[in-house]
Amino acid sequence: MARTHSFSDLGPARRTFFERGSVPSGQVPDAILQSWKRCQGMGLRAEKAPAIEPVPAARLREMRERNERLWRLARAELEALAADAAATGSIVILTDDQGWILDAEGHPGFLDRAGRVALMPGACWNETQVGTNAIGTAIADGHSLEVRGGEHYLSPHRILSCSAVPIFDPYGQLVGVLDISGDASVPHMHALGLARLAVASIEHRYFDDGIADCELLRLHRDPALLGSAREGLLAFRNGRLLAANDAGLQLFGLGRGELGRASYEALFDDSLSRLRDDGVLLDRHGHVLYGRVHQASDDRPRRPPLRPAITVSAAVQPSRADAPLFDAALEAELERACRIIDAELPVLVQGETGTGKEVFARELHRRCSRSRKPFVAVNCAALPEGLIEAELFGYEEGAFTGARKQGSPGLLRQADGGVLFLDEIGDMPLALQPRLLRVLQERELSPLGGGKPVKLDFALICATHRQLEEAIGDGRFRPDLYYRISHHCIRIPSLRDHPDRARLVLALWQRISHGRQLDGEALAQLAGYPWPGNLRQLSACLRTLVALSEPGALLRVESLPTYLRDAPAPAMARPAPALAEDLGTLAETAMREALAACDGNVARAARRLGISRSTLYRRLGSDPRRS
Repeated sequence: MARTHSFSDLGPARRTFFERGSVPSGQVPDAILQSWKRCQGMGLRAEKAPAIEPVPAARLREMRERNERLWRLARAELEALAADAAATGSIVILTDDQGWILDAEGHPGFLDRAGRVALMPGACWNETQVGTNAIGTAIADGHSLEVRGGEHYLSPHRILSCSAVPIFDPYGQLVGVLDISGDASVPHMHALGLARLAVASIEHRYFDDGIADCELLRLHRDPALLGSAREGLLAFRNGRLLAANDAGLQLFGLGRGELGRASYEALFDDSLSRLRDDGVLLDRHGHVLYGRVHQASDDRPRRPPLRPAITVSAAVQPSRADAPLFDAALEAELERACRIIDAELPVLVQGETGTGKEVFARELHRRCSRSRKPFVAVNCAALPEGLIEAELFGYEEGAFTGARKQGSPGLLRQADGGVLFLDEIGDMPLALQPRLLRVLQERELSPLGGGKPVKLDFALICATHRQLEEAIGDGRFRPDLYYRISHHCIRIPSLRDHPDRARLVLALWQRISHGRQLDGEALAQLAGYPWPGNLRQLSACLRTLVALSEPGALLRVESLPTYLRDAPAPAMARPAPALAEDLGTLAETAMREALAACDGNVARAARRLGISRSTLYRRLGSDPRRS
């Protein structure tokens, strides 16, 4: 049935249900109708304003700490979605398994509107509290859904259009919900699809720490999707399926209730040895699955357990799709910064949110003399204010209430020998700045609660989107700390100031498109948009276009998100067809460069570009081997 968006559209259905006590069959989706019945059975009054009181800040901090792993694994997706949400006048929300909102980001104006109905951190949106809503009903039903306008049980919530997807851990337990909410008067056609993609990535990350004492299978019918969030993950212990992600369950038509019950023999015709030797398996229906297997006893490097807003990693050569894009100017900056880091001097990277400051820092680590040592990234803005000192400097046993029995070495010691990256250092609490300054000066720290001072050796990279000179003038940042971290400053320009956005868009698209094409008008619209969320927003948009289309498809303006379709036509010195011709030339250049890099091997060049051999021939207009 066609979905409705406004409260008035559902007026007849609501009157039938709430005033006459009848069932509005065919007028609302079944999931909504069943939720209305549940809420009515609980005695909720549809016309009454909800009594939602956000919890105090201290209680919210406790909730976030209790759900630290969920918050940590979801953080990257929240940030990526927040840029799109800000551009479309909506917000992205993360809740725990009971519907308590842990985080909300996005468009400031809609955050204010949502706050009027308490759709904000610290509020509970369980169905038992506020009636039918995407978050609470997704928890109650255990599957994703949209709740638009008047489909909400309580009348005051008719201003909302919400799309929610439940998040499950590897063992099939509900751990939270990701929700995208916006104005009910505006269609949000892709919100549910975006939320599903984000949740697939979050659930995939739950397996990164490994599943103890299990053989972990990574499988897909398409070998190109191995290593992505769309690969199936299945963990077996003693021949029994113990854990799986949704993609893994869907490969075999299983539900989460089968976890702990389904056997390896019931799913596969081949033994694991074939997967190890040949990289393929046959399922019980004779279908070929590609993949690999990891065992708990493997010596392969595992990602260490992470903390909130913190990553610790060794240098890794980025894959082609995720490799950073640097123009000549940034390449020159990288070369200079590398010499500064190797001279044991700090580097300060400045730029707007989403410009790629951390990408720059990680590439700098990869190129410097400390590349084989740890890279420890700390987001100073994301750490809970009450914990940042303990997280940075470490603590001894019993240093404070809730401290681990064995204490903690702290992040500065984890960076010893490597590179410490302090992201958003402009948001570091003023009270902590003197202690950090002292550590940077003396290269020695003492953990909270006493203990012997520890000598430190790390290179320092800091980043911020704030104007630190203004923060100094306002008394929010210490000038002596600024002069200590700003020996060499680099400013990464915003995307709207990029001298050739068309070339940049095409370069990104060629990496991830897998044979999909953009027509000239769509490319012109993408290149002409100012991208307030910078590279992060552009990358998220392009990946969304890929996810919502089929390989080989030609994407036109109609395929672009609403905020792009509705944007003014780009003011350009040349018409769009001329731009398309130029971009076609760039694409041909990229193809011939790929052929040269692959010594003329057509199949290898096509794989490198993510397209078929026939597409490569067609795009170049002839057999490239004869060119």
